[in-house]
Amino acid sequence: MLRYLPFLLVLALWIYAFVDCLNTPEEEVRGLPKVVWVIIILLFGEVLVGPVAWLVAGRNRRGPAGGSTPSEWHRNQRTTFVAPDDNPEFLKSLKAENRKDESLLKDWEADLRRREEELKRREEQSRSDEES
Repeated sequence: MLRYLPFLLVLALWIYAFVDCLNTPEEEVRGLPKVVWVIIILLFGEVLVGPVAWLVAGRNRRGPAGGSTPSEWHRNQRTTFVAPDDNPEFLKSLKAENRKDESLLKDWEADLRRREEELKRREEQSRSDEES
């Protein structure tokens, strides 16, 4: 199994470089046109020249436009966890849902009463029709 590891690593690097090249916007490609980079990666992938050349020289690697990397942003923007019992917005949403559920329950109860009364009237009417 270990003898296949170098082949699998070369294949993984080859596929990664190919997909990365295809997904890179044309304006971020350095040196050669994107089509030429794809051909180089495909032709010289087995000897690692193509993928390594793409990773080293083909793509313009620069930081985000804002100047900070995602890890810096996450370090500076840590959110504090608030338990649901202490979160006023969550409690308000529960109250609103509770009011909505109560009104729905009242509507269902009124509908049930109406249906029961209608059923009683039908039964009484059918009894009176049978007696006549």
